[in-house]
Amino acid sequence: MKNSAINEEFLQQVEQLQMLIKNNVAGLFGGNHKTKSFGSSCEFSDYRDYMAGDDITKIDWNAYARFENLYLKLYMDERQMHTRIYVDASRSMAYGKGKKDEQALRLAATLAYLSINEMDKVSIYAVRDKQLESVVTNLLGKDAYVSSIAKLNEVVFDGDSYISDSIVPSKVGYGDGLSVIISDFLTDNDFETAIDHLASKKRDILCIQVLSKEELNPLIRGKMHFFDSETTSKFYRKNINRDIIKAYKQALEFATGRIRDYCAARGADYMLVPAEESVYKIFFDKLVNMGVLK
Repeated sequence: MKNSAINEEFLQQVEQLQMLIKNNVAGLFGGNHKTKSFGSSCEFSDYRDYMAGDDITKIDWNAYARFENLYLKLYMDERQMHTRIYVDASRSMAYGKGKKDEQALRLAATLAYLSINEMDKVSIYAVRDKQLESVVTNLLGKDAYVSSIAKLNEVVFDGDSYISDSIVPSKVGYGDGLSVIISDFLTDNDFETAIDHLASKKRDILCIQVLSKEELNPLIRGKMHFFDSETTSKFYRKNINRDIIKAYKQALEFATGRIRDYCAARGADYMLVPAEESVYKIFFDKLVNMGVLK
């Protein structure tokens, strides 16, 4: 990837981490995530009394020899989850010297690798206008990851994006893994409905807000001419002074608080990521402390 921090050494370090799925009530057999039901994995969980019709191969004969009663061994049910990652591909994501777009793609690539490492499936989509563009779908296994993840380089950041209009009509699965939305969320367009929809589907939800250094702490002063990055027909002329900067920071705090509080109310995780922040710190510090990884 362009100027990417994703490399073989880093991915080997990332392998130490594990995703913590909270709502894993569905999914396919064959993954690493434990459900609350019992299945046929190799990890022992508990005993129960034998009942007529049970599989006699699961009887613990050693326990029978000790207690003269038939007990059935129960094993943890392991499921394969499906991680779905949505990357905001609007023009505003390309704003700033820190390159929010590259940070968004690095995050998507690393989260995808973590899921692959858990033997889960991964699909990555670009949110463009009111549609989802598939970048990679149903990715499974490290070989498939290596051969397909470079497709992220082909994502073009341009135009507008409507997160809810794109995600809600799409197939998202029910209780079968993690949904990640990576965006700057600096838009008047509705994103709340998408979060509600994913929550209603019992998905784990992670919203990552990526902002540039210039957006988090603007240093410009004087008379400036601004253009809306997503709708270039909109422009503003302002004399940037201390009061304007103060008002901007208050508006930014409101915008970040809006998405943070909405996620918290829906049981979703939220993380603010500067475009310049190292991927190592994001994954080994922030996401671990949030309880998303361990």
